[in-house]
Formats: sequence, structure tokens, C-alpha cells
Amino acid sequence: MITLENELKANPYPGRGIVIGRSKDGKHAVTAYFIMGRSENSRNRIFVQEGEGIRTQAFDPSKLTDPSLIIYAPVRVLGNQTIVTNGDQTDTIYELMSKGQTFERALATRTFEPDAPNYTPRISGLIHIEDGKYDYAMSILKSDNKDPKCCNRYTFTYDHAKAGEGRFIHTYKCNENPLPSFEGEPKRVAIPDDIDGFTNLLWSSLNEENKVALFVRYIEIETGKYETRIVNKNK
Repeated sequence: MITLENELKANPYPGRGIVIGRSKDGKHAVTAYFIMGRSENSRNRIFVQEGEGIRTQAFDPSKLTDPSLIIYAPVRVLGNQTIVTNGDQTDTIYELMSKGQTFERALATRTFEPDAPNYTPRISGLIHIEDGKYDYAMSILKSDNKDPKCCNRYTFTYDHAKAGEGRFIHTYKCNENPLPSFEGEPKRVAIPDDIDGFTNLLWSSLNEENKVALFVRYIEIETGKYETRIVNKNK
């Protein structure tokens, strides 16, 4: 198990990241999503609440040059399921699962982002809570060593999520040009009980120059009630 604090401080640009797990006391399903940016267009964003989820929004609309890959709904709620992704595949998952498709089948209709030469991976997560039971899944769709013709698809499912543990997946391995995609399985990380402490740990560990916004949610497994924290660098 790695510590998120050390992992994030050691990598100035993991890009966009999803954490999903279970609080140490076992009572909460936990998820976090952050975005970072190197360009002015990417950094010109905030998270805003939209229904039970969130949406990215331009902080200064006059500086928005290309909304295609940066304006989307990272989090949506479908009944007892919470969808968290780094792009508009959130809507794809929501729409197809509402019609009876699975998480994996919905993502089979999508591929990595068309932002050559990086071909940013699409990372996604699904939290499922039912009758006091909690499981989750994570996915990454990425190019095969920057080949735009080939998409590698990986889905990881976690039954009976362990208390105090979670998984962390992000888009980029490190800060290079072009940006190398995440490799391997989602990383095993510790998940604490305190939402404010976890939010502060994540935000303070992200690179000060590149971090843009952070979302954290703790969901009571027994009741479905949740608490949310949103932190925006632009204010």
C-alpha cells in the first residue's frame, strides 16, 4: 500500500486522477477526483455542483479557447451508483447503463482522447451500493504505445471493498512530452475516516503550479447519504 501524499508529491503532473475506496471505519464509500493543467485553457476551470454530481466550468469564459475535452460532467449519480470519470464518457456510461447496459459495455463504445500526440487515457470509476453492500470498478482506455489505431481496454473490479483501502488511477505516468500514459493496475492506497482531513491531504499534496480542482465525496453505505467537498484553485 502506498500513501497518496507521497505518491502525489513525487509526481508534479499525474494529470487527472480518480480515487475510490472505503473509509477506515468501514462506514463510507469514498471517492475523489482531481484535475490538473499545464496550458492556460486547462487551468482556466473550476468544479461546480450540478444535481447530485459536478461539472467543469470555465473560470473566465473570455479565455476559453477549446471546450471539447475540458468541459464535461466528471460525476453523475444513477440510482445507487455513482459514476466518476475524466471526460464526457460519464454521460455515455450514465445513458447506456440507464438502458440496461453494463459499465464495461458502455465503455466499449468509447476510446482514448483524440489529443495527439498524448492520446490521453479515459479513466472511469463506478461505485455500487446496495443492501448495505459495496463494490466498485475502475477502467482505463488507452492507446497502444501512442498508436492511434489501437485502443487497449482494462477493467478492474473490486468486490467487498476493504475498510481503510482504496485504489488510485491517473492519466499520466509522469511529466514528459509527449505525456506517457498510466501503466499497470490502479494503485492500492490508504483511505481515512475524515473527509476534511482527506480533502486537505489530497489538495496540499498536488503540485501547486499544476493543480486546478478537487472533488471528494463520502457516501454512507447503510443509508446512501453523502457529504461532498469541492476545492477550486481559481476563486
